[in-house]
Amino acid sequence: MTIAALTARLAATFADGELPRLGKGLDTVVRFRVGDAAVTITITNGMARFAPAHLEAAIEIAAPPAAWAKVLAVPPEPTFHAFTALALANPAFTITGDPLVVAQGRPVLERLIECLVASPPAAAEPVARDLGQITGVYREIRANGKRYQVFVESAGSGAPVLCLHTAGADARQFQGQLADVDLAGSHHFIAPDLPFHGRSMPPRDWSGGPYRLTKKAYLGFCAAFIEQAIGEPAIIAGGSMGAAMALVLAAERPDLVRGIVAIEPPFRSKGRLNPYQHHVAVHGGLHNASFVRGLMSPTSPLADRRRAAWIYSQGAPGIYAGDLAFYSEEFDGSVTAPMICAARTPVALLCGTYDYSATPEDGAKLALLIPGAKLTIMGGLGHFPMCEHPDLFQPHFAAALAHVRGG
Repeated sequence: MTIAALTARLAATFADGELPRLGKGLDTVVRFRVGDAAVTITITNGMARFAPAHLEAAIEIAAPPAAWAKVLAVPPEPTFHAFTALALANPAFTITGDPLVVAQGRPVLERLIECLVASPPAAAEPVARDLGQITGVYREIRANGKRYQVFVESAGSGAPVLCLHTAGADARQFQGQLADVDLAGSHHFIAPDLPFHGRSMPPRDWSGGPYRLTKKAYLGFCAAFIEQAIGEPAIIAGGSMGAAMALVLAAERPDLVRGIVAIEPPFRSKGRLNPYQHHVAVHGGLHNASFVRGLMSPTSPLADRRRAAWIYSQGAPGIYAGDLAFYSEEFDGSVTAPMICAARTPVALLCGTYDYSATPEDGAKLALLIPGAKLTIMGGLGHFPMCEHPDLFQPHFAAALAHVRGG
């Protein structure tokens, strides 16, 4: 029955309007193997069709029937919800094919599995937002012996909250929180695009060589930004790589930190570095947007998931991979977390159930090493909760801010 159900779901994906954009120029054969049975499709310039079984497949996605049944469940379990999750975090699945061909096909493969899953959005109370309350300015920040012209969005008044975006992205990820009418009444949100990201240009003395973010450089920039642009200790609300830096700031510069809200914090990040994030044979914008799309919850609204991935499609070449030098290679929660005193610097850890990169288990490990930290497991959310489903995220974020403010 599973092969019939999979075939029916696949047939429904062929009319998807997104595939031609994601697969322009792609010509490949993909086989979906369900135990001993299989269904084969061709993808030509983004158009998918059933194909004869005798065709040689360039890519094969294989698993037992019970595993495919979990993909087709509504909603699927975590790690059964996206192509990249199947490839990187689910031992029940085997992906075979030339890694370069898989990377070139990833945008289409990610969308195909997304269509197969087809879960309705998780219900959430609507939040009142006003994008007009957000202002944007450029600030010059002197850090690490350099002068940076940094674009900064801000909104609200009250306790300062520095919002640090994820690797390879920019501060647009936090627009849902900056536009939150209720939260802006008691918080002053400040969200910079890191240098080389979004609307912040490289410094003028950049040589043009490879970009690589280190803990020392990132910490130095954040400390300088707090001192020069905020002028007082701040709450640090960081996502993913930003969560890792929030933990580093709490450990090494507690004098600058009122408290931290670590959103999808890693313990030791896994599975994020990929040689095709910056490769001349792979469309970086399409690849990286699809690579992170699989980190989101299938029950987050599709429009919000598309917008969250859109930010990654606009990243400059090499920046996402360069950020992961800090996030995936240098940061170690087992070293940083024990240095944090939650009695002095309150800590809230927010972990989404669909995040296979910085998992709820990672959050639990961090919490054990930071006595007094508040750990919240957020059902139905993935790696980008602030932008993939901001309404569902809002009560968790509000509670975390209240915790670090002593409420």
